[in-house]
Amino acid sequence: MLTRMVYGVTLFYFMFALWHATTNLTDFLKGPLRFLTMWNMLLQTAFIAICLLNSFIGSNEINPKSKPPIRKLRDTIMAGIAFPMALFVSLMFWGIYAIDRELIFPRALESQHSSWLNHAVHTSPMVFVIVQMYASYHAYPSRKTGVTMTAVFLGTYIGWLHVVRARTGVWVYPFLEMLGFPQRLLFFTFSMGLGILLNLLGEQLNNGIWRSAVKKRKQKA
Repeated sequence: MLTRMVYGVTLFYFMFALWHATTNLTDFLKGPLRFLTMWNMLLQTAFIAICLLNSFIGSNEINPKSKPPIRKLRDTIMAGIAFPMALFVSLMFWGIYAIDRELIFPRALESQHSSWLNHAVHTSPMVFVIVQMYASYHAYPSRKTGVTMTAVFLGTYIGWLHVVRARTGVWVYPFLEMLGFPQRLLFFTFSMGLGILLNLLGEQLNNGIWRSAVKKRKQKA
């Protein structure tokens, strides 16, 4: 009951944040869908909805005899994109913000995004997936599957960045304007590597947290 309540409240909070942040979803080239933050928020909101649905019609057991499809979907999304992307967005945003906020979140935008909304979209997803990791065991898919999902998601967004740049003549993020082609290539390569590294970190964290519980469950079985 408590788990469902937490999922429900978190889902409402994320949907409320999305409602405030997505003022113009129809303009793909100039609206909020230019930003990875919004891609991540839509992803995390859908993931929370899946977690909530799984708590009703699926299973949170460590090793259920018959794993429901919704549980498999939850675990796969957590491993492949939800966990790595939540950490990626938070680490990249706050890392660049700490160096020079004008490169990622200019002061001029403060009138459009309040402090709570900034943390709602850049901090709370990371907090949620870490809590979710500790609260429930996730049976990770094969490493190849998980890494491929992360790479495809990030690769698709990097491609979208270039589409927006080609159509509007402006990079979505101000700091990209300051980089030459070699530096941008290095940055995108680093971003892909970081995403994959966070995927592997999630796998190791999940195994470390639940190793003893999984072992006990297998011994009882």
